[in-house]
Amino acid sequence: MNEEDILEMELKAILDASYDNIVITDGQGKVLRASPNCLSIYGKVAEELIGKNVDELERKGIFSPSVTRRVLAEKKEVQVMQHTLTGRSVMATALPVFDHEGNMIRVISFSHDLTELRQLKEDYEELRAKMEYYESEIQELRDKEQILEGITFKSKEMHNIWQLVQRVAISDATVVFLGESGVGKNVFAKAIHEKSDRRKEAFIEVNCGAIPETLFESEMFGYERGAFTGANKEGKPGLIELSNHGTLFLDEVGELPLGLQAKLLKVIQEKKITRIGGTQPKNINFRIIVSTNRDLWEMVQKGQFREDLYYRLNVVPITIPPLRERKDDLLQLCHFYLEKFNEKYKTDKVFHQATVNAMLDYQWPGNVRELENLVERLVITTEGRVIYPNALPFYAHAAAALPDLEPEGEGWEEEGGSLQQALEQVEIRWLKRAARQYKTTYEMAEYLGISQSSVVRKLKKYGINS
Repeated sequence: MNEEDILEMELKAILDASYDNIVITDGQGKVLRASPNCLSIYGKVAEELIGKNVDELERKGIFSPSVTRRVLAEKKEVQVMQHTLTGRSVMATALPVFDHEGNMIRVISFSHDLTELRQLKEDYEELRAKMEYYESEIQELRDKEQILEGITFKSKEMHNIWQLVQRVAISDATVVFLGESGVGKNVFAKAIHEKSDRRKEAFIEVNCGAIPETLFESEMFGYERGAFTGANKEGKPGLIELSNHGTLFLDEVGELPLGLQAKLLKVIQEKKITRIGGTQPKNINFRIIVSTNRDLWEMVQKGQFREDLYYRLNVVPITIPPLRERKDDLLQLCHFYLEKFNEKYKTDKVFHQATVNAMLDYQWPGNVRELENLVERLVITTEGRVIYPNALPFYAHAAAALPDLEPEGEGWEEEGGSLQQALEQVEIRWLKRAARQYKTTYEMAEYLGISQSSVVRKLKKYGINS
């Protein structure tokens, strides 16, 4: 066997064994050799390709595009992505072969089937889409969970507070909630308990301002049998004892009498209590959360609150802002409570936009509690389906406080003005008021209950600089 036969056998073995498809052409693009796996990749057996020119094969869509044709034109290595008749994606790389005189005598191309890789990528993209969908579903469930807990918000500030609440919930750190009455401090305290390892145990809520001072000690610490006249004959566990392994929430802790503050401090430090009339202390394992609408540090300065107790309680202070400072949450809460009480009372009430605007203007001294009570009252007492602003208890007061929003009345007749002129003046006042309160025409549109394009048109009409 001569050397030429050996080289022929070696070349055939390479073509047969190669995972990649190999096509060899001459210097004019005529196919000289091709791997047997042409059928699976290009849909044609090798014999159908041999003798054909790559230009012809490209026109038939077999090589699309032809990497060999590109090499013949550019006289350098070329790499392209091909799409074959069999629906496969192929990465084709072709190399020119030159003789000693620089003439291109061969073009050798290697085609690697990337169909499986493309399928993996598509599967990955589909999986990622499903993950994003599931994440959105999980977030929706979390939002529903927040609503079930009585917590719903939209503002970034409240979102940050909620994130902090969830972080501290997994610890046993003492938390003090600060803020005005009615902002929902007790709701957040309950949320911490529900998200902690103590959630299966008791959550004992104590309003420090609601229990008379003479009864406070017996209610908090309990008493043994026969401790005093008129007491339960069997004795009674106190609220601190009932919170064992759970959470003790002291609402309005600033109302706690000074004498009891020292006893509470001792219990927090030692985690032991002794019932009134008893002699044996009991170990108590509880987490304490407190809230107040007062400035505890100012009370410390005035001698109304113990400094050592202040530092013991002020481990993680969380301030809940009043409702009037978070308009985004106010709007969301309005609709949340409306939906809640519509469902409770089997009604289908809706707010008129002017009603929503009036509620956004109101200062809400009673905060979320006042809003919840008001929406329930409106749902119960409003006769028609639509809740108009005159149903609001503060509407008359608000109208009196904002005379610039009202027409000039009889003065227009005296000045000879028409109804249209009067309406335009009222419209101007509303637009100016919205321009003062909001930064964008979109916010103004939501406030006024009209489209954003209408706001832009009217501002231009009246020459109001927003």
